[in-house]
Amino acid sequence: MMNYDSIFQAAIDRLHEEGRYRVFIDILRTKGSFPNARCFHGHNGPKPITVWCSNDYLGMGQHPAVVAAMEEALHDVGAGSGGTRNIGGNTHYHVELEGELADLHGKEAALLFTSGYVSNEAALSTLGKLLPGCIIFSDELNHASMIAGIRNSGCEKRVFRHNDLEHLEQLLLEAPAETPKLIAFESVYSMDGDVAPIGAICDLADKYGAITYLDEVHAVGMYGERGGGISERDAVAHRVTIIEGTLGKAFGVMGGYIAADRNIIDCIRSYAPGFIFTTSLSPVLVAGALASVKHLKQSSEERAAQQAGAAALKAKFGEAGLPVMESVTHIVPLLVGCPVKAKRISDILLAEYGLYVQPINFPTVPRGTERLRFTPGPTHSEAMMDELTTALVEIWGRLELEFRKAA
Repeated sequence: MMNYDSIFQAAIDRLHEEGRYRVFIDILRTKGSFPNARCFHGHNGPKPITVWCSNDYLGMGQHPAVVAAMEEALHDVGAGSGGTRNIGGNTHYHVELEGELADLHGKEAALLFTSGYVSNEAALSTLGKLLPGCIIFSDELNHASMIAGIRNSGCEKRVFRHNDLEHLEQLLLEAPAETPKLIAFESVYSMDGDVAPIGAICDLADKYGAITYLDEVHAVGMYGERGGGISERDAVAHRVTIIEGTLGKAFGVMGGYIAADRNIIDCIRSYAPGFIFTTSLSPVLVAGALASVKHLKQSSEERAAQQAGAAALKAKFGEAGLPVMESVTHIVPLLVGCPVKAKRISDILLAEYGLYVQPINFPTVPRGTERLRFTPGPTHSEAMMDELTTALVEIWGRLELEFRKAA
């Protein structure tokens, strides 16, 4: 008889042996005082902690307008959506939010999904199937959801070196001129914190007859005058065919979406199984996201405070000799280079200092580049940053890790 349990146990054991078994923290955020939270992991009752790795970059999940909108929707229409968009889950909240998102990106229409992962997988897999013989050109650091969508499209895939325009052009040049082409890339790459040359990629798309698919999940809400992302900041959103984003990071709630011209949106709406057969987002969540998008369209206060916080933390890490990785965005990665050590640093920070940051290991990042990824927000104070830096310096010395010499 097949011993199924031994197979599953061996799979888990391999992760432990490699030092990349993932442990999920057990916490509750404290409404109105984020980044403060309560940790239940390994304690008799909650212990106060400070969160340093949330993707709720601007604290909008705590914003009074967002919470109030969700409470109002809950008492107005109830908890659930009632089904798929086709059957019973197409509430007025969904329609209104799609209008706001289309406007945010200067597009004709938008389409909501239950997450950013689903929006990427459903949109890319469907686009590939609709375009006969399509070749998809994918940045080598694209998110797993984009890779899954491209794989499920059944299309030929050609991977170009990260942000390498010469390599991308070489691959485009090798493809038959009459073949449909799609270039898929991100604006902000969340593990390194670097940015794609969107305008230059659009130039290549124009030159070789390709359409473009831009993942802005780590940039929407964060950049641009109204939070439209890097494409808005760089005034190139009108040149991108399809813009994908999330409602679960800077907007602080949950969900994903794409924005494009009306025909493309109608095609995805009509053909994508990941959209058609999924219960739609709760109107409570949609109402919160709607309030968040509207707020960040007219308020830059949160964005400015977050950028200032990220710059301050990078400077403090650098001055302390900690190996902060180069980043031109709000992401602050600290290189460790070993999964076991990254986990050890994270464990000490939480257990001894009440500071929470999750280690980032393979396959999220390449082996040998394991890191801690900090995302300071507008409510992280300078005193909190000093506390974190001091703790990291002590742990770095304790574990005999290498400090970076001053330039």
